[in-house]
Amino acid sequence: MNFQLQDFSPDFQTLKIGILGRCRGMSSLTVNCLRLHDSSLVDFFGPHLLELNLFCCSLLSYQFLAVTGKLCPNLRVLVLELVAQDSPEVFNTNLAEMLTRCLFLDSISLKIRGAGDAEANYFRGIEAFLPKTMKSLKLKPLLHQEGICIINKLRDSGNSLITTYSGNFESPKLSSGLMLQCLSLALDVISNELIITVAESLPFLVELHLEDTPNQEQLVHHDLTNRGLQSLSTCHKLISLSLIRGRHNHQLSFKKLNDMGMFLLSEGCRALESVRFCGFSKVSDAGFASIFHSCNRLKKFEIRNSTHFSDLALEGFHAIGCSITELRLLSCNLITCESVKQLAYSTSLEVLDLRGCKSISDSCIDSISTLCNLSSLNLTSTDITDNGLSVLGQGSLPIVRLSLRSCKRVTEEGIYRLFYGGGTISKTLSALDLGHISGITDRAIQITASAGVRITELCIRSCVHVTDSSVEALGMKKKLQGEGKLLRRLDLFNCIGLSIGAWRSFRGPQFGGLQWLGIGNTRLCSNGNVDMVELCLKRPWLTLCLEGCEVGCHDGWQFHRS
Repeated sequence: MNFQLQDFSPDFQTLKIGILGRCRGMSSLTVNCLRLHDSSLVDFFGPHLLELNLFCCSLLSYQFLAVTGKLCPNLRVLVLELVAQDSPEVFNTNLAEMLTRCLFLDSISLKIRGAGDAEANYFRGIEAFLPKTMKSLKLKPLLHQEGICIINKLRDSGNSLITTYSGNFESPKLSSGLMLQCLSLALDVISNELIITVAESLPFLVELHLEDTPNQEQLVHHDLTNRGLQSLSTCHKLISLSLIRGRHNHQLSFKKLNDMGMFLLSEGCRALESVRFCGFSKVSDAGFASIFHSCNRLKKFEIRNSTHFSDLALEGFHAIGCSITELRLLSCNLITCESVKQLAYSTSLEVLDLRGCKSISDSCIDSISTLCNLSSLNLTSTDITDNGLSVLGQGSLPIVRLSLRSCKRVTEEGIYRLFYGGGTISKTLSALDLGHISGITDRAIQITASAGVRITELCIRSCVHVTDSSVEALGMKKKLQGEGKLLRRLDLFNCIGLSIGAWRSFRGPQFGGLQWLGIGNTRLCSNGNVDMVELCLKRPWLTLCLEGCEVGCHDGWQFHRS
């Protein structure tokens, strides 16, 4: 039996009384643990459990790791998102004890959120305890030197693990044959040494996902160069590659990588099906285009924050990129509508993400409307206007998710045209983001409530002209639509036009299906609010976010105060 509770965060009573009695003996458990302590979960545990996925574990202790190993020795898959607490040494000790008991793990994903400066000590010595059956390893955060140490234990000369850990637990004796296929690490810096070690030690690698947030000093001696990227060309089985340079205090990039490195990579890794790059500031159109031309199995392609990626990189895309299902071009300021026109009539494209491409305007919406299988469209911070939404509203695209966040020229008239244009989007759309748009008013929300029959997720954060009338209309959504869907997730963060009286709409049966509500920086979350306390008691399955997280608290949950 499989059991999943990832979309909302239950409390202990809901989990134990409403669910546990009917789900004993399950083999797979997936839970959002935002409001759960250690004791809330152990009743589910036992030798029967083979897969355990626990997300947003803000209240779980590090001792929970040792308990998991004791009660669930037959685990094959383990996914844990924990919050930084105590000392890293306590974490490492409990992790070691768990791994000595769980000898059959195929997949391990361990993420420590909010680690800060303490990240240097996490996962130290883990290589001595990794099970011989392991095929997938994901760790966050990790120093690149620790990453090199782990990878060196997985060399292809028998891929035997060396168990030299000096702790208090006896390491399992492992035989040869360990062949890691998926490696995902969040590092302090992606270095040449680490990439070369990966290429030389893991010949059967299928997926490689690396991200870093370095400081300037680290980049002087440890940055990735063409030599490191070239070494990956020997990984002929690689089908998914992600190299992401994130923000620290400001945006940094791979300044020692250029087109030559991309040419060598694309020639050696022709089997690539998924590519994600961020921070490739010195790579030009020619380098990016080499991926399209060499990797004819490419399905997913993502570029972020590229200063040189322009329309030329996608020239002739209709001929070479016909199999791509996801295309994400984030904050690529040289991209214009000409690029989008190259995508016209693609029968495979399902996801198109153009957020931050400021030159994207209404003139490319006709081309987007020809993408017959498009289900997700992100136009955040583009120059789309009401006229563009009118074209979308007349089309027959099966769009399920649409983001218009920060499209400054969109008004309530555009929302009307989107839903009443005679097309299909009013019947297919389930998630809509209208955040940070000053032109969104109560009328726009009332239109959405009455015409968006399948919408279950709505973001209107920082829509300052929205008032209590909008909340009332959303509460009446199902009544207005007849057989329409109930809202599951609603983001009202920084809607400063709301008054304390908006709580009236949440008291009764309205919003009966609501699982997540963001009310940070509004009058609704004032200290000592009796209505907020009463709502939490009446609806224990509802997560109230006061911290300003994006919908679902997938990022930021580690900073919750309670």
